[in-house]
Amino acid sequence: MELKELRNSLANSVPPDDLGSLVRALWHDAKGNWSLAHEIVQDESGPDAAWVHAYLHRKEGDLANAGYWYRRAGKPLTQKTLEEEWDELAAALL
Repeated sequence: MELKELRNSLANSVPPDDLGSLVRALWHDAKGNWSLAHEIVQDESGPDAAWVHAYLHRKEGDLANAGYWYRRAGKPLTQKTLEEEWDELAAALL
């Protein structure tokens, strides 16, 4: 799947079956379900999960917590818009 296909799938009421958990978390976030996205990412580990976790806390407005997760991901706190970061994350994870 490519980023454009993922974006197009947001018109549906459920995510595609073949999404990995981190992309599924991003899908739910894009659909407005931050809580479910956060719940999914909390069960994951590794730098990619930490990056998604950081993005979610930045979106939430909890920059201190986001900073912690960006450090765990080995990423700097981004100056990109949330939409730009979402796209970057999704493209990297697909």
